[in-house]
Amino acid sequence: MNRLEFYNFTLLAYPFIPDQDAYDSYWVNLPNSYCDGRVAHQRLEDMLEVFAASERFGYDGIVVNEHHATPGAITPSPNLSAALLIPRTRRIPIAVVGNMLPAHLTPVRVAEELAMLDVASGGRIKAGFVRGTGMEYYAHPVDPSQARERFWEAHDLILKAWREPGPFAWNGDHFHVPAVNPWPRPVQQPHPEIWIPGVGSLDTIERVAEEGHRYMTIFAPQFFVKAQYQMFRAAAEKIGREVKPNQLLASVPTYVAETDEQAHREARAHMMWVYQRHLKVPPHIFFPPGFMEKRSLRNMLEAKVKYGIKDFDQLEYEDLLEQGYIIVGSPDTVVNRLGEFCDDVGAGGIIGVGSPFGAMPKWMALKNMQIMAEEVFPHFRADDGKPVWARSDRPAAETVAEHAATVGEPDYPPMVRLTREGPQVDARTAHLRDAG
Repeated sequence: MNRLEFYNFTLLAYPFIPDQDAYDSYWVNLPNSYCDGRVAHQRLEDMLEVFAASERFGYDGIVVNEHHATPGAITPSPNLSAALLIPRTRRIPIAVVGNMLPAHLTPVRVAEELAMLDVASGGRIKAGFVRGTGMEYYAHPVDPSQARERFWEAHDLILKAWREPGPFAWNGDHFHVPAVNPWPRPVQQPHPEIWIPGVGSLDTIERVAEEGHRYMTIFAPQFFVKAQYQMFRAAAEKIGREVKPNQLLASVPTYVAETDEQAHREARAHMMWVYQRHLKVPPHIFFPPGFMEKRSLRNMLEAKVKYGIKDFDQLEYEDLLEQGYIIVGSPDTVVNRLGEFCDDVGAGGIIGVGSPFGAMPKWMALKNMQIMAEEVFPHFRADDGKPVWARSDRPAAETVAEHAATVGEPDYPPMVRLTREGPQVDARTAHLRDAG
């Protein structure tokens, strides 16, 4: 079995902004007049080519995300990103991490769209649910203080919609649906695997552990990732639930090149863009009133003081390396650092290995991915080198002949009357002369 799972991650930036130091935030208030749709088109085309190549390079999956009102990630709909990638790939899973549940008028729409993507992909979707960052709430008419309640109610409604036959009524505190009856149902039964990212909120960690979902950390120093995983394991242990290694996923931007010197020379500017620009957010935008519950906010502020944690945009490149925010180097260096990181924190999956960040050009991203696949992945894989998805059959058949042999006829034929009083006939053979 593979020791580590490797995921490519989309954070499609639009880095072509004049007077970049003139803005105190790269979220919410940076004018979208700087965005040229033609440039955005080429950025998207390059992204699709890079991430479709993840399958050929043997990644375990692709992760697409959602952000709003920022040039740091011009992918406001992860479902659309997944839909664009599905026809460009055949077997690799696509993790939609994810739909910002509190912002939806009805979570049933999320259940429907993710099920449709799972059908379209032949059962390759990982369903990520996110509460969204505090910055997102300036772009949506949702009270941030209700975000947590809306998130978990939406989570419960979606899972019930997938697990239980409809129609049924839902009358919750935030959502009211007379008939929950989503069509189609997902290929994966009872539903796709659930991923939920977090930034250290105790409530989130405890609930995700209770549910048995995958937990994903984002842009955090190594010690803080370790602390979150320790809390996760403790929460699971309280209810007698075992935590599998691949249940814990860490987002660690990783870049590899021929030598340490070459890797740093190539990666430095693009890694710094992520932390210096994309994550440049003043506190009043990062944490709108009521967004974080008191216990988590207190713990976060205490940890920041105790460990001298800097704001993202104040971090130097050396800080990012030393504190384990990122991993950069030659194949040997990256193999050693990945091993040390995962042994220390207990992660079973790394997100962002070989991924393009900031203004990284396509050629550099593809080079990074190829070296990663050839000289890093094999150290963390079984002897056959296969990604997880290559170890089992796809849930849905890949060819018509395979479907006919393994699935066969549906349980119910499509019956119809050709006249009001006539007998029912199979619509598929009604055109034949003796059909009825």
